[in-house]
Amino acid sequence: MLALGQMHTLTIDRDTPPGLFLKDDSGKKENEVLLPNKYKPEHFELEDEIDVFVYLDHDERPVATNLKPYVKLDEFAYLRCVEVNAIGAFLDWGLEKHLFVPFKEQAYPMKEGHWYLIFCYLDEATERLVASSKVNHFLDNEELTIEPFEEVRLIVTNKTELGFNVIVNELHQGLIYHDEIFQELKTGDQLKGWVKKTRKDNKIDIGLQRPGYRSIEPNAQAILNELELQNGFLPLHDKSSPQEIQSHLEMSKKSFKRAIGTLYKQKLISIEDKGIRLTES
Repeated sequence: MLALGQMHTLTIDRDTPPGLFLKDDSGKKENEVLLPNKYKPEHFELEDEIDVFVYLDHDERPVATNLKPYVKLDEFAYLRCVEVNAIGAFLDWGLEKHLFVPFKEQAYPMKEGHWYLIFCYLDEATERLVASSKVNHFLDNEELTIEPFEEVRLIVTNKTELGFNVIVNELHQGLIYHDEIFQELKTGDQLKGWVKKTRKDNKIDIGLQRPGYRSIEPNAQAILNELELQNGFLPLHDKSSPQEIQSHLEMSKKSFKRAIGTLYKQKLISIEDKGIRLTES
């Protein structure tokens, strides 16, 4: 059987009343899958290749669709709960049949209409694609695959007293401390960050700005962009409060001072008593 929960590039083998039967390069009968008529391309020829997603239909039979799901096997996603019944919850993942979340895989009881960060996996007992909101069970910090100062992909999981927990490269758990955050964050946000430190216990400290000198160029560019939007003047300077700088630019005062120092040396801005101004050049 073709692997469930994944995209496949398959060949159209034959056209039948229920739909198109697709095959892979192996030629094995068990690797054939039906693309129902409702997903049939308007124009096609036998032996054409087509990209499809394979999952189980309402009758638990493998079926193909050319719809793109919001999450695939072994991925995280932020999805809306559309139903809760006696056996569990069901999430909208962009396909006709909703994604099932057993009660035992719910970190907190799910409610219809609410959004949840989940991980999609294959339940070996039932051979079905299911989801779990206990996302930490699918992260592993035993052997880290990242290094300090490395750029990483992040998914925000939840807020804590220290900051925000994040999923790092869909493999590890990390933490962004509150004093590193200069923008609004919420569960499910996907963004990039940088590894600040890996601790002896393999905990990972994450920053949202490039460490050290690496942060100067992008912050300087961000200030230039904002100056252009504000007709060449910003009422900010090295005496401005951290709150004012965060409100205008979503960066720390330290990063702001570094950035305007760079812009001033390059003669791109002038520094006045009430703020900074783009130079005529």
